[in-house]
Amino acid sequence: MDFIKTNVLDVYILEPKVFGDSRGWFMETWSKRTMEDAGLFYDFIQDNQSLSAKKGTLRGLHFQKGKDSQAKLVRCTRGAVLDVAVDLRKGSPTYKKWASVELSAENKRQFLIPRGFAHAFLTLTDDVEFQYKADNFYAPSSDRNIRWNDPEIGVKWGIENPVLSEKDQKAPLLSESDVDFVYEVKK
Repeated sequence: MDFIKTNVLDVYILEPKVFGDSRGWFMETWSKRTMEDAGLFYDFIQDNQSLSAKKGTLRGLHFQKGKDSQAKLVRCTRGAVLDVAVDLRKGSPTYKKWASVELSAENKRQFLIPRGFAHAFLTLTDDVEFQYKADNFYAPSSDRNIRWNDPEIGVKWGIENPVLSEKDQKAPLLSESDVDFVYEVKK
């Protein structure tokens, strides 16, 4: 597995080693040992999967606040997405900055997003299957979102009118949010 640092502190693109032959291919998508050898310590306890039928569907910017915050390891197993992580940790050197990567069934890349970040993706094809590993259980009372096109964050989506859920249409701006993440210097 190759670990590629992004322009946002603590966010990584993971490129698995793919072994192929005439039968097809094999890859390791998760290894606690490999992650820890790279200095990344996560205990993923929940897997989620979504299907987005239409190109131009945007899900996000989502997060869980407080003790229910989640780190995520995400990948696209059918189709392609533009995946985005936004640093919401007050005091972080990359606070309010975002990183993005194209994830697709073809490139097999994954995106590692730590706690304290908002996450979103835009489908670049129809019929997208997206998979998440999370290090904390889903907690509806802590579920939050921020408007996908908040000018204070300024994500460059490349789309004017995405397909949005009702929840995402009504999302507050960051300045109206009750986000409570604080950056902690690692020792």
